[in-house]
Amino acid sequence: MTVSRTTSYAGIAVVVAVLPLLLDPYWTDVFVSIGLYSVLALSLNIILGQAGLFHMGHAAFYAVGAYVTAIANTMWGVPVLWAMPFAGLGAALFAMVVARPIIHLRGDYLLIVTIGIVEIVRIALINNVFGLTGGANGIFGISRPMLFGFKIAKPVHFYYLVWAYVACSILLFRRLENSRFGRALNYIKEDDTAAEGSGVNTASYKLWAFVLGAFWAGMTGTIYAAKMTIISPESFSFWESVVLFAIVILGGGSNRGVLLGAFLLIGLPEFFREFASARMLAFGLAMVVMMIFRPQGMLPPMPRFYKLPERIRCITGKGGDAAAQAGGGA
Repeated sequence: MTVSRTTSYAGIAVVVAVLPLLLDPYWTDVFVSIGLYSVLALSLNIILGQAGLFHMGHAAFYAVGAYVTAIANTMWGVPVLWAMPFAGLGAALFAMVVARPIIHLRGDYLLIVTIGIVEIVRIALINNVFGLTGGANGIFGISRPMLFGFKIAKPVHFYYLVWAYVACSILLFRRLENSRFGRALNYIKEDDTAAEGSGVNTASYKLWAFVLGAFWAGMTGTIYAAKMTIISPESFSFWESVVLFAIVILGGGSNRGVLLGAFLLIGLPEFFREFASARMLAFGLAMVVMMIFRPQGMLPPMPRFYKLPERIRCITGKGGDAAAQAGGGA
């Protein structure tokens, strides 16, 4: 990491830390929502942005995590933050079960099936599965999270909790992109047939991309449930999946693009709330313009560069700084 990049990250961290001191509770809460959608979009980016799988049912995994937390907290008294890993595991297990039989599908066919999944989950929650989900009314009385004896209750508290979670997510997914797993997903996105011919187990990598994305979305559901103290099926509708899909597509599939997309689609409309009737028109127009003039997204992944081995450099006559380019990075 270069000094300039380190300085940039430090500057961003300072701005994020100071921002609540300059905002009223309403705008602090808006930035909490931006942070939650950022994490959800980052988890979807593993599936959509890195593996190239058209998935529009991410709200289903988000819902599973939120409901696991709500049930564990209200029925069994499990502290909210302690329930967080279990919410992730529940969502990951659900993803493995539903993704296994459909992982061979591609493009629009996979997209349609995932739309069906999020609607099935929503309808199942409305019908009060096993008498646990509270039906259409949802689950009430979820307790606030406690961290080292400190009760997180105010918008500014959730602001710091959520954005600390965003920072951890970015660091994790950055490392993931540069790992063997991340490179394999990039190969699959570019050409899964060629990747399979090169020895990459495409079905396994696709399935684990779903599982990992679902795990992180499920844990994000814990924070949402704790913030709202009440959840209902309507909080996890198909529209939520559409918004997350749009954030990743408009952002371009990179971590920084996802953050920018979350701010534009979640935060920017709040500045024009008095024009609420025209917000959807502006949203649709922006999508059309982006698809025509910048289909790769606002901030697509940077090209990956790898140093050629010494033996190949000697054969090709390339210098010591020669590099091979492939795919994209964060």
